[in-house]
Amino acid sequence: MANTTVNSTSTTGVTTDLSVNPQSILGKDDFMKLLLTELQHQDPTSPMDSDKILSQTSQLASLESQEKTNNALEALTASFANNKNFAAVSSIGKYAKLENTLALTNDTEGKPNPINFELEFAEDVKNGTIKIYDENFYLVKTLEVEEKEAGKQSFNWDGTNNAGEYANGGLYTVVADYYNTDGVKLSGEFGSHKIESVKFEDSKTYLKLDGTFVSFEHVKEIYEPEPKAETEEVS
Repeated sequence: MANTTVNSTSTTGVTTDLSVNPQSILGKDDFMKLLLTELQHQDPTSPMDSDKILSQTSQLASLESQEKTNNALEALTASFANNKNFAAVSSIGKYAKLENTLALTNDTEGKPNPINFELEFAEDVKNGTIKIYDENFYLVKTLEVEEKEAGKQSFNWDGTNNAGEYANGGLYTVVADYYNTDGVKLSGEFGSHKIESVKFEDSKTYLKLDGTFVSFEHVKEIYEPEPKAETEEVS
């Protein structure tokens, strides 16, 4: 027996092509066809109740309104996605701020474990300071910075405060204030990285930071470093 593929179904004379509508979802046009067909084949001696007709036409109007709303929402969602992609592309060359705290831990004797961390400098550094603050933004430690090239630079904090005492375990914020070779004061924070490129994959946006792609969702802030108003003579 030859194989037979059924591409349509019929209900009260209305035919729906399953190849066009494989999930058999009825739209407003299908409801209108059903209503007209039902009116066409009704018994003249017992016509359809007017309330029933009004009820079905009301349902048809609601369905059409819902369809228009869904289309509008889809267009709005697409617009938001395009705006997000444009914002991501325009951020290339700027800086993305991720998690900006260091976690200091202590050993069994209460001695802090030294922390190695990196900071991104937008320009060459003549000199400056790195300030480490606790969770109450109280200044705990100040590290001196001398002649560093622009880009990623490594530093070490031994876990002591400015008095030479052990700092308590916890989260610490790191901020750098420095002067470039022209004597202009700049600043930066731990967790900030220059955005090298952008890619879109599986409906998600990724930023390339220090050679590694990071999901846009993990970015807390995108900014462009601006020189502070003051300019001082650098010795």
